[in-house]
Amino acid sequence: MSSSQLLLNAVLFAMIYAVALELQVSDFLNVAKRPLPVAAGLAAQFLLLPVATFAATLVLTLPANIEAGMLLVAACPCGSLSNFVTHYARGNTALSLSVTAVANVLALVLTPTNFAWMMAANPATAAWLREIELDPALIWLNLAFVLALPLALGLMTRAVSPAVSERVRKPLGRLAVAALLAFVVVALVRDRDLLSLAIAGLFAIVVLHNGIGLLLGYGTAVLAGLTELDRRALTFETGMQNSGLALAIVGTRFDADVGMVIVAGLWGTWHIVSGFALAHYWRGRSDECLIPG
Repeated sequence: MSSSQLLLNAVLFAMIYAVALELQVSDFLNVAKRPLPVAAGLAAQFLLLPVATFAATLVLTLPANIEAGMLLVAACPCGSLSNFVTHYARGNTALSLSVTAVANVLALVLTPTNFAWMMAANPATAAWLREIELDPALIWLNLAFVLALPLALGLMTRAVSPAVSERVRKPLGRLAVAALLAFVVVALVRDRDLLSLAIAGLFAIVVLHNGIGLLLGYGTAVLAGLTELDRRALTFETGMQNSGLALAIVGTRFDADVGMVIVAGLWGTWHIVSGFALAHYWRGRSDECLIPG
């Protein structure tokens, strides 16, 4: 794992810990009593987004490596950043965390499966098909360090010392957001050559692809009759993919193909921008369904 990925994981650890300081075990028990929102989130993540992406690649007829990059991103599970963005948007954070945890476990099977059928069924990418496998140890370590451990510590801190929890949650959350924004700025400066006019079209495609993911998450929640808080959670769960995992797969299985790297790299930056922008909009709305705070 690269130093930049380790730094990002440390930032995500702080974010999830700050989020957990405002949660209780009862929040997750309530999610467990209502399996429909979790099922809807998983359906949007592993069925609707891959199918929509596959259809888009057939319509757009892009270079094979670009389409392969889009299909790979769509096959990956949601990342932990979606949990913090959901919390910032005042969505159902417990639902977001639950979907992320289950999705990343299911990804051990569903990510290779979805990627394989999409690549094989697309005439442009069939020759690019590579067998991919997700390292279970990597998935479990990521879930443990970036999700389970900070979540458990946050819940424990609130249960043992509510005063400490209340005192540190806002400063820690703000610090984590500042660190994430700094991470994005550094990434943009480092990869500024990728942001040339030559790939303006690719950036537009990434924006469109990400928009499809966000809309599918919200639309699925609407069709399932879920609350506004649940809709916000599923929006980010479907629209914020684990592009870091996609980049790792490109590096190990596709010899770091530049087209695939650009698609996954642009996704990794843009979904932070779009996610926080949408979350900020929702956070500013005074809906009756929102809990003040």
